[in-house]
Amino acid sequence: MQGFIVADMDKRPQSGFTLYELMIAVLIVGVVLTFAIPNMQDFTRNSRMSSAANDLHSTFHLARSESSRAKTNITICPSTDTLSCGGNWDDGYIVFVDLDGDLSVDGGDGESVLRAQGAMHDALSLAIADNGTYFSFASTGLGRTGVGGNTAVSQIVICDERGTGIAAGGSSAARLFVVTPLGRATIVREKETIDDALSLMDRTCP
Repeated sequence: MQGFIVADMDKRPQSGFTLYELMIAVLIVGVVLTFAIPNMQDFTRNSRMSSAANDLHSTFHLARSESSRAKTNITICPSTDTLSCGGNWDDGYIVFVDLDGDLSVDGGDGESVLRAQGAMHDALSLAIADNGTYFSFASTGLGRTGVGGNTAVSQIVICDERGTGIAAGGSSAARLFVVTPLGRATIVREKETIDDALSLMDRTCP
């Protein structure tokens, strides 16, 4: 009886992968990763680029809306400490109530910071037309250009290591942010337009 039981146990089917099956599985995973990783990298870079451009656009929209609502000057400037103007645009920027219109935050006079945007991702770089250092909206919602001899922002190209090359969807990987003297802001993705803007700035991307 015992011998019969041992023989029956030895005939149980064995589970698991054969070496051939394991090699096929590894090959399939390798092929999938070959296509998935570059697509994931592009997705990450596109998301980072869109986020930076949208943050800039929404900041200008906020400033313009607030200037009309509060009937006062609202200024945007680069900021390294989120409290005062200074530094480069990729260090971050702030939106503040500029009652006296002097392009500086005078906290004691009731000039408060409405929004503070932190530094951009290290993978992104900016090209600023004419090295613009500010943009300010008057109480009418229109732009205030040439304040104190300073140059107002008109165009900003945001780019990464892909330059202005064509990305998924047929548009440029870079973004061109444009704000008119009237204060209307928009984002452009056409490669030819961005290349023309960079040429006029005498800049490259990145």
